[in-house]
Amino acid sequence: MTVQGLFSARANASAQAYAIPRIAVIGRGFSGMMMAIALMKTVRTPFHLQLFDPNSSVSGGQALASGHSSEILNSRVRDLSVSAGDPDDFNDWLCSNATFRSAVPAAIPGFLQIFVPKSIFSDYVYQRFSEALSSRRDITVQVSGETVTGLCRSHGDRFMVESAGAANPPFDTVILATGYGIADHEPQSGEPVATPTTVRARRLVSRPHTVLLGSGLRVVDRLLQMRDNGYDGQITIVSRHGFLPQSHTRSNADPVFPAEAMPGSLSDIVRFIRRACENAEANGQSWQSVMNGLRKHARSLWRSLPAGQKQQFNRHLRALYDSHRNRLPEALYVRLKQELAEGNTLSRRGQFLRRTPTGLMLKPAGQQGVEQIYADEVIDCRCQEPDLDTPLMWSLIEAGLATPDELGLGLAVEATGALSVDGQATEGLFAIGPLGLGSLPDIDLVPEIVTQAYAAADGVAARFYPQCKAV
Repeated sequence: MTVQGLFSARANASAQAYAIPRIAVIGRGFSGMMMAIALMKTVRTPFHLQLFDPNSSVSGGQALASGHSSEILNSRVRDLSVSAGDPDDFNDWLCSNATFRSAVPAAIPGFLQIFVPKSIFSDYVYQRFSEALSSRRDITVQVSGETVTGLCRSHGDRFMVESAGAANPPFDTVILATGYGIADHEPQSGEPVATPTTVRARRLVSRPHTVLLGSGLRVVDRLLQMRDNGYDGQITIVSRHGFLPQSHTRSNADPVFPAEAMPGSLSDIVRFIRRACENAEANGQSWQSVMNGLRKHARSLWRSLPAGQKQQFNRHLRALYDSHRNRLPEALYVRLKQELAEGNTLSRRGQFLRRTPTGLMLKPAGQQGVEQIYADEVIDCRCQEPDLDTPLMWSLIEAGLATPDELGLGLAVEATGALSVDGQATEGLFAIGPLGLGSLPDIDLVPEIVTQAYAAADGVAARFYPQCKAV
């Protein structure tokens, strides 16, 4: 499917697509759509944009009427604008929607401090994408439902994108926006499925039991959705370290951080941050404010650590850090704590080994033995690292176009998203969002992805249109 602006004649679309620079974005999740918006707003002369994703639909998400869904978006409205230089854009969009205004009361001047479901944010992102496209009659956008299997150089500084579909002409710029991979939540072949009918039958003899794998926001999402849908069985959350998301503050938590220089070793840094949190709370502030302030220092701090200490952080501290940076809205955190306090939901710490026909095998933390946990259903809510063994990633690494980061969490990238090999940027290749998590802490969060997308778009504009300036 190809769209040229929204009002231009289609007759010249094919000719223009070959005569003007061609840009490929691989992935149409938030990172991919944000990249498309940034390109359309930043690159002010004609180009052809091709979006690759095997998901055949581009949707605005669920209707705004689903505003009471428990799907969690853990950033406040104030931090979710996709418009460069206009941090209030998402708030303004919500204020202009009469349905949302009538359903959700908010304090003047709007909704800046509230949390909204993912479906509403999705509607906002796709509307801004549509508006950016409708304002650009000079570009063409093509959506390809193909799985990209390889990428290589061709014709000098251009790139060939290999897929199972028809051959694609070379691209001048390729942007990877594939996320970091979400584990399949569907039961594998042969696994028991707890349908509503079987659940009712089992209640006559035993309480139904579901195991959720993971420790992040997706676990809490699934837990609360199950309860909202009437599931009253036992739920066990299984994770390696046992750290569940902490709570946001009820009101605004403006960033604060000590002015003195941080120490150089990882253990001293941890003690420094703990003291900062204690001092903040003693002064009537919150530890959340300190963690928000830490985000401004995270990248420079990460770059200063030796490789060994980065490995140590990844093994022992990342789960704890993630539980404090990926926080829950207070109301949902209260529900989670109530679940755990009442015993309706249990949290088990240990290593998940494998599924079985009747549940799973677990190696509990601190024990040598292995335990069989019986469950009607096992749902994987873990957030997986990028799979560097896929054909696409292998093609990049083998061609010398990309290299794994030093922790093997993803690809080495610069702050702009440019792929980096031996400290040098690979011209014309970018990786936006969670693919760069090993190089850029917090790049899996919406505000950081937005900033990176516009930085990458500036790089594209400067490369092909040095006389043009971003707007």
